[in-house]
Amino acid sequence: MKDNVWTRWPSQEALGREGLSRSRCLLAWTVRALVLGVLLWGAFADSRMGGWKAAAGPAGVLLAALLAWAFFRTTLQHRLWPSLASLALLQGVAVAAQMSGFEVAALVIWCGCAVSALERLPPAIAFSAAGLALGSYGLVNDSDPLTTVVTGVGLALAGYTLRLDAEARGSAQRLLAQERIARAAEAETAALAERARIAREIHDVLAHSLSAQLVHLEAARLLIERGGERDQIRERVVAAREMARGGLAETRQALSALRGELTPLEDFLNQLVGTSDGAEITITGERRTLPTEASQTVRRAAQEALTNVRKHAPGAKVRLRLDYRPHEVTLDVRDSGGSPGELTGTGAGYGLLGMRERAELLGGSLEAGPGEEGFVVTLKVPV
Repeated sequence: MKDNVWTRWPSQEALGREGLSRSRCLLAWTVRALVLGVLLWGAFADSRMGGWKAAAGPAGVLLAALLAWAFFRTTLQHRLWPSLASLALLQGVAVAAQMSGFEVAALVIWCGCAVSALERLPPAIAFSAAGLALGSYGLVNDSDPLTTVVTGVGLALAGYTLRLDAEARGSAQRLLAQERIARAAEAETAALAERARIAREIHDVLAHSLSAQLVHLEAARLLIERGGERDQIRERVVAAREMARGGLAETRQALSALRGELTPLEDFLNQLVGTSDGAEITITGERRTLPTEASQTVRRAAQEALTNVRKHAPGAKVRLRLDYRPHEVTLDVRDSGGSPGELTGTGAGYGLLGMRERAELLGGSLEAGPGEEGFVVTLKVPV
């Protein structure tokens, strides 16, 4: 339900001082000082008689200042009845000043009440309060009726103009605050996305490298238990060492990728295939440089697919096919199948899930499942 425009308060941003420039603050305090000076001058100038009037004048000015301060505070807090009470007491002070012979002070208070009410109160109440103050001003003003009417209209327009200006400033402050919140949320989202990207890179590098090392070390352990030849055991240990070196190189590549520095995708895949027995690669289509995220997704999918072949079908032949298409790049990894390896039960299946999430974040897809012979992984990434 929409707020009733006639009963809606000006925003606290509009009624507060936040957002005011130094020059505007100086102007506001100058106006207040002038009003206070006029009130004091009126109090002493109109009191030609001594006695109690000489003391009542300054006391009335002090009371009016306190009530004005209370009115500004209660309107800032959107407290209607205390605001109306302060405004009513101010007009009562004006009436008392008029009856006591302080005509100038009374006129200044009535004008100030009218302008402040139009600026700071809900419209329906503001117009009523301003009408009462300006009506009182018109009744006691000694000027001709036309001048009085013109002055009253001018005061009303001044109050309403101040209201519009304050509401515009309040809207600007709210928009600024919302923009700051949006920027903070955007920065937090970017930081979380970057953390997720770094976490994926670390996981993919370690999963590929450590899984390959585990394959060779596990084979070496079995050879030792079964009394295998030393050359075979040495071969497995050396292979694990080479995989450790490869993992270190991949870690450096991952760090380079995080900095936006990548080796060509074709070179990376050729090196990857070169370290995998029984693997071959075919590249088709017009070769081109891919965006960093797309290139990393293809690299990690190839690594994960080869790691799964080592774990679930050791010794199987693997065919990789990288196809550059007009609007996407496709990676197809097929193995010839084989007997399950001793590491088939290791892992939690997060590798392919992570690859699928990578692809979907870029608007692509990853499909994995049994093929005609073995297992097939197909990655599609738009570029």
